[in-house]
Amino acid sequence: MDMRTTQALLYLNAVSVSFDGFRALNDLSIAVEAGEMRAIIGPNGAGKTTMMDVITGKTRPDKGDVYFDGSYDLTKLDETQIAELGIGRKFQKPTVFNMHTVEHNLLLALKGERRVRKTVLWREGVAEQSRIDEILGIIRLGAVRSRVAGSLSHGQKQWLEIGMLLAQDPKLLLVDEPVAGMTDVETHQTADLLKEINKHKTVVVVEHDMTFVRELGVKVTCLHEGSVLAEGTIDQVSQNDRVVEVYLGR
Repeated sequence: MDMRTTQALLYLNAVSVSFDGFRALNDLSIAVEAGEMRAIIGPNGAGKTTMMDVITGKTRPDKGDVYFDGSYDLTKLDETQIAELGIGRKFQKPTVFNMHTVEHNLLLALKGERRVRKTVLWREGVAEQSRIDEILGIIRLGAVRSRVAGSLSHGQKQWLEIGMLLAQDPKLLLVDEPVAGMTDVETHQTADLLKEINKHKTVVVVEHDMTFVRELGVKVTCLHEGSVLAEGTIDQVSQNDRVVEVYLGR
C-alpha cells in the first residue's frame, strides 16, 4: 500500500479518465472532509458518474491519486474491497426487493457475516432489531415496515434504498440524484433525511435540483468537462458567470 496520507476522508488529485479518446475526467481534484456533506452539480457529461465510478472501483483512472480514510489507495482495490472499507453507493434508480417487506429488505442488507453456514443459522437478535428500528426511524418508513417494497411510492423506495445503504454501516455514502421524480413534499423530506444521516456519516450527493441543493445548505462543487469549474456555497456557485453559462443558464 502507498502510505501517503491525507486528512480528508476522500481525496482525488489530478484524476483523469478517457473512453475512446473522450476525456471524461480531466485532472479532477476534490477533497471531502470526514463528517462533511458535499453536493456535486454540473451538466450532463460533466464527469459526475465517472467520478463515482472511480471512487467505487468500477472504473480505473488513467492517472491521478484516489485516497480514502487517510491512506487507502482506491486505485489498487476492487469494488468489493472498497465497499468493505466503508464506501456505499446509491444509484439514481432504486433497486429494492419488491416482493419482500420493507423490514425484510433492511434485514437482508444488514452488515454482518455472510458465509453460507452463518446465513443458514442466522436468527434475528435484539441488536439487529434495534438497528432496524433505528434505520426505519431515520428513513421515515416505520409505519409501512410490513408492506412489500413493490407497493411503496417512488420516493419511499428511494428512502428504503438509502436505508439499505445505512444498514451496511458505511463511512461514506455516495447518493446519485436522490430526489429525481419526487414530489415537492418528498424532496423536502429527503433533504431532512440526508441532514439527519450527515450527523453521523459523510455524504456526497450528486443532484440537478438546485432548490434541493439549496435546502441542503452545504458546500457545492460544480463539474464541467471532467474538472472542477467552481466551488463554494450555492450562492457563490450560482453567481459564477461560467457556471451560469455552461449549466444554470441552459
